Amino acid sequence: MLRIIKWLVLTIVILGLAATAIVYGVLSLSLPALDGKGRSQAITNEVQLKRDSLGQAVIGAVNRNDAAFGLGFAHGQDRFFQMDLLRRNAAGELSELFGEAALELDKKMRFHQLRKRSTEIVKKLPLKDKELLQSYTAGVNEGLAQIGFPSFEYLLTGAQQQPWRSEDSLLVIFSMYLDLQTATFERDHSLIQIADLYGKQMVHFLTQPSQYQASLDGSQLPAYELGIPELPVSTAYTYQHIEANQERGSNNWAVTSQLTSNAAALLSDDMHLSMAVPVIWYRAQLNYEQGGDAYQVTGVSLPGAPAIVVGTNNEIAWGFTNGYIDTADWVALTRSSKTWQLTERIALPGGRSEPYQLTMSEYGPVRKINDKQYALSWVAHMPYAVDMSLLQLEQAKTVDDALSVASDVGIPVQNLMVVDSQGSAAWKHMGAIPARKEPSELAVSEADYSSLWQQNESERPSVKNPTDARLWTGNSRVVSAADDVRFGNGGYAMGARSMQIRDRLFAQEHFDEADFNELQHDNEARFLTSWHALLLAQLSKQADVNQQYISLLNNWQACACPSSIGYTLVRRFRDEVINTVFSPLQTRLKGVGGSLKYIKRDLEPAVWQLIEQQPSSWLSPAYNNWDEQLAGAFTKTIAKLTNKFGSDTQNWRWGVVNELAIKHPFAQQIPQLSKLLNMPKAPGFGDSFMPAVQGPSFGASQRFIAQPGHLDNAVMAIPGGQSGHPLSPFYRAGFNDYIEAKLTPLLPQAVNHQIVIQPQLREF
Repeated sequence: MLRIIKWLVLTIVILGLAATAIVYGVLSLSLPALDGKGRSQAITNEVQLKRDSLGQAVIGAVNRNDAAFGLGFAHGQDRFFQMDLLRRNAAGELSELFGEAALELDKKMRFHQLRKRSTEIVKKLPLKDKELLQSYTAGVNEGLAQIGFPSFEYLLTGAQQQPWRSEDSLLVIFSMYLDLQTATFERDHSLIQIADLYGKQMVHFLTQPSQYQASLDGSQLPAYELGIPELPVSTAYTYQHIEANQERGSNNWAVTSQLTSNAAALLSDDMHLSMAVPVIWYRAQLNYEQGGDAYQVTGVSLPGAPAIVVGTNNEIAWGFTNGYIDTADWVALTRSSKTWQLTERIALPGGRSEPYQLTMSEYGPVRKINDKQYALSWVAHMPYAVDMSLLQLEQAKTVDDALSVASDVGIPVQNLMVVDSQGSAAWKHMGAIPARKEPSELAVSEADYSSLWQQNESERPSVKNPTDARLWTGNSRVVSAADDVRFGNGGYAMGARSMQIRDRLFAQEHFDEADFNELQHDNEARFLTSWHALLLAQLSKQADVNQQYISLLNNWQACACPSSIGYTLVRRFRDEVINTVFSPLQTRLKGVGGSLKYIKRDLEPAVWQLIEQQPSSWLSPAYNNWDEQLAGAFTKTIAKLTNKFGSDTQNWRWGVVNELAIKHPFAQQIPQLSKLLNMPKAPGFGDSFMPAVQGPSFGASQRFIAQPGHLDNAVMAIPGGQSGHPLSPFYRAGFNDYIEAKLTPLLPQAVNHQIVIQPQLREF
């Protein structure tokens, strides 16, 4: 019997090893070649693709089109499935990969008809841009063809790899519009519903300016003075968890040469996005010639597009944060408004398709809000929304050169922060901004709709070399209070994060790369100090019962530190107070298909006004007074923590509750692959409302620090590797340095691999 058991165990082990060997064998077939020689009809001169120890792609070419081919080749080798998802997501074509499960998401995207828009834009691009896209596209397809075997994602889905096309690169840019600006028109949607249900005073109350304002000119918006609106007596109360929209944001700041040890200015940029495997950005350096000048451009690219998005050419360095100005309006339609129907067919596996009917108008696609028809006029629907003008930054030699480009770049509007080797620093809005002069958070009538929507705004505010030598943005209002009237609030961040950055910059008179790296990791909980004081005061009313929690709060460290339990209590208490107080509104909005999700970030001043004035109409019927209501919010906090993390408070440490877990989407569907596909987990460090932004799968998607002319100490840290292939040596390269806050070099290190591609003459 013992011999049989040993034989069975040995057989199982052998079969397991054999299965593992088969899996790894199949996976290895789709690994790209890192060394070799080849030929292509798509290039005019030799192209070199080198890779260093991180897998950073170093492209050598004689001209920009050939450099685009080399970058496309690298993207096609390392990130094609990611690129495929980006184009399919923007176009509403995911159902062809994932079946009916993706239909609702595809319908949501088809509302914008971005495939059609991309195709039309490509036709109208200048010839030089068309040719550059063609070079990039050829590189992608040839890099993919070099592998010769589909990646595991296609094997698992059974889908076919479709060739890359020029319009797909525009869809990738449109995918950033969807990520960065959807909250703008969804926020307006919610405000229209609130105005219909409760009146405009409620809208003004919920969106009143906060004390956290950090515009570059120091201006303040007028304070809200209309008082707290009464909730109707008939308002039903059901406790609701109000989901918060994930803040697609970023930090950047700069100082001029007045505050550095040499003649150059210094820039920091970290873009906050959802994080998955592979990470969104791809490290690259482009080396090419143009107009007799040699260019070397180093930074991060977005797989699917031929540009360096954030980086430096050693003359200037640039970075972005999302602008969040108002780039969308809902137009109220009437019975006499001209509308028409379109039918889109959404492809499904096996050659099947699903019809999707869309209502259109001359202002844009139509949606019902509170059973009334509204058309969405959004800058992403305009012909100037997307182009290739971002590439012009690569040849800019000064801050002034970069500022002159800003108004004509077709990307989602960003806060451009740019510095140069001559010591200057500047800020300006870069990207598509509708020229209409009166943005609105509520619906506009057809009579008030402006034809200026069809034009890109050329007149934009900017700041260059301020007398205090410091610039900063963080998704809150950057423009003056006067300019805010012109450009509007498209869902600004509250401003606490920007204020903390500003204050840190004014606390020093000299900066280098290490100083900026420290500021990027600043997780001091300044914003939550008032909530900490409120909770401590509340618990102290029954000190004997709450002694354990009081002790944790007294030792909270005032930071989003991994070991802090007190921080978790304060952070979760704030969430529960907001849930409790605003549940009546959330309940009613849910009844009409709405939510407070997209305005939750606006609620801070309103909730404090309610806590301080304690109006009876805003008191839940479950409580006799506001003290009980606040105590009830803390009771819910403890119950939820216990339910998810157990009763041992050591499991409530912020590092556990906010643990960073960067996952591959397939690992969530097939848990057995999680160890192979996911990044290692790391203790939570940082949160919202502070420079070190981090959630479980959200945070700084890169950390960039550069001083043009002095790049030896420049930094580019990324939370993941270059390759999307789990067996690649570059799959996790750089992740540990990111987690450990190391100063990962921007510039390529020793080259380990090289592919050389020679031109192949076309046969006629």
